[in-house]
Amino acid sequence: MAWSLLLLAGLFEVGWAVGLKYTDGFTRPIPTTLTVLSMIVSVALLGLAVKTLPMGTAYAVWTGIGTVGTVFLGIWLFGDAATPMRLFCIGLIVAGIAGLKLVA
Repeated sequence: MAWSLLLLAGLFEVGWAVGLKYTDGFTRPIPTTLTVLSMIVSVALLGLAVKTLPMGTAYAVWTGIGTVGTVFLGIWLFGDAATPMRLFCIGLIVAGIAGLKLVA
């Protein structure tokens, strides 16, 4: 259950990170509200997950999910670069997340 909460927390982290782009410096009320709500939900779910998961592992996985998801959405939504080296580095992050899951 804690891993499911952590996955969901990571997805909400992706939501608020991408949402920041749409807030236009927090000047647009609806995107700003949704972004702030995503921040709150993400941190709350992380807090629930760390009740049973090691803190360092949970935090690393949470930020890893957020990083990987944000990079891929940046490529898809905003035309960010998708160079082979960049994708390789994202693969390293995914490998690190998987490794932490296996040893936790």
